[in-house]
Amino acid sequence: MSLMEEKVAVVTGAGQGIGKAICETFVAHGSAIVVSDVNGDAAEAVAEAVQSQGGKAIGVRADVTSEADVERLISTAASEFGQIDAMVNNAGITRDSTMRKMTTEQFSQVVQVHLLGCWLGTKYASHVMRAQGHGSIVNMSSISGKVGNIGQTNYAAAKAGIVGLTKSAAKEVGFKGVRVNAIQPGLIKTAMTAAMPEDIFAEREKEIPLGRAGLPADIANAALFLASDLSEYITGTVLEVAGGRHI
Repeated sequence: MSLMEEKVAVVTGAGQGIGKAICETFVAHGSAIVVSDVNGDAAEAVAEAVQSQGGKAIGVRADVTSEADVERLISTAASEFGQIDAMVNNAGITRDSTMRKMTTEQFSQVVQVHLLGCWLGTKYASHVMRAQGHGSIVNMSSISGKVGNIGQTNYAAAKAGIVGLTKSAAKEVGFKGVRVNAIQPGLIKTAMTAAMPEDIFAEREKEIPLGRAGLPADIANAALFLASDLSEYITGTVLEVAGGRHI
């Protein structure tokens, strides 16, 4: 069953990890894809891999903290494919440190990438979607935004902010047929979590009722549901994809 047939999706932070998995999943379901990353070479590599498998894709370098870059990303996607049916605001970074040691710059960097980046992506994608009369925006929050984590006052604050942004945006654009939802991943096996000490990772994994850490594909499948017509009467929601951790 092709859930994204004849649809076009833009995914930020798509050069690796969860973003890359989302691109691969969407393409497998028929979507054309705009692969965006601050690392332009990584974005191009993912796009070329999709093309080699017969899919439609382009890579676009974009820094999500730059309004000009995000506006260019959206306009490029719209001009290249004629429409934007789904926007996944996935780009993110970490600058973990206890609040006592965290610098103002480290706090600001994380908030800028996650929260401002998500706001810019939502703002410009919704411009196109409002004119179309339809579209789905998926914002990547985190379970950390629900419960907080030691050493992540910046990350948790940004991810919690994405929830408020999502709900407010959903109320603003719903009358134009545009849906806005968020995903809160739990402990997922990515390059980001690979940097965690093994004992801490194992300890956190034991807290998961389903008994395992998640995979990027688990988040990609949730994004697919929210981007597709299967969720056409769902907006302003937060979907936890955490194996039951922190329920």
